[in-house]
Amino acid sequence: MKSFKYLLYFSPIIAFIIAISARQLNEGALGTYSNPVKIYFTPSVDAKRISFNAVALTDFLHKETGYYFVTAVPASYVAVVEAFGSKKVDIAAINTFSYLMAHAKYGAQAKLRVVREGNQTTYKGQFITRFDSGINTIADINGRTMAYVDPSSTSGYILPKAILDSMGVKPSETVFAMRHDNVVTMVYQGQAAAGATYYAPPDPKTGEIMDARMRVLQQFPDVAKKVKIIGFTQDIPNDPWVFRKGMSETMKEKIIDALLKFIKTPAGEKSLFDIYDITGLVRTKDSDYNGLRKLLEKQHISFEDLVKKK
Repeated sequence: MKSFKYLLYFSPIIAFIIAISARQLNEGALGTYSNPVKIYFTPSVDAKRISFNAVALTDFLHKETGYYFVTAVPASYVAVVEAFGSKKVDIAAINTFSYLMAHAKYGAQAKLRVVREGNQTTYKGQFITRFDSGINTIADINGRTMAYVDPSSTSGYILPKAILDSMGVKPSETVFAMRHDNVVTMVYQGQAAAGATYYAPPDPKTGEIMDARMRVLQQFPDVAKKVKIIGFTQDIPNDPWVFRKGMSETMKEKIIDALLKFIKTPAGEKSLFDIYDITGLVRTKDSDYNGLRKLLEKQHISFEDLVKKK
């Protein structure tokens, strides 16, 4: 009987301890304050610009899903890919080639695809040079300095390099500027004779340039008069938003629904456009990128060879 009394006396304490323990265990779950969902962005544009505009995104996602989020911009495209292997990232806004690598190595899955101005769901790379460089065709790049973005940039290296190789064009020197706007700046200032960046068609209403040259308009207002386009790569599926293998499907769907809702708000439209010129998001799947896989295979481009070219 005494034992029963003691049990009644200590039951509330035991229940309290169990509740606290359960709460502490739950606090370590993905999406909690102590273990937020980690969103990475590729460093294709200025990191400060991305981080500043990502605040509106994480605030909205938290309110919609109840999960906590943090964002980061690693130093390179490959660093984003490898973060999937170490589980340092849960979601990434990533370029197309990096996605193929992340999927092949770590099972990451594309769930959303970027839409850009004019309802464009594909894009391509462009070759640029100064009007006074003496370069008028891609063949003229032979023997001149060439600036690329990053060894894992589809539009800023992989496909442009494949075109030069297929034509037998050999630049005298190759440099990696790490960002699209940096490539434009190098060409504008004459530090490189030519460069490769992403292309987007001009605004259909205003005629304003929307390709990578737009990224330096504030610094160089006359960039469109000084830097011209001399060629293009093949079309590429727009960049995907990628989710780590092993994440709860319920969690993925809640976040996807929230992202699709965010882009339709004025704050979301501004935030994502200022980050990566995003005007919309649509659902996508891995097989949507099979065309690019076949293109890379046809041109004998391998992941391993590219990451060694840093």
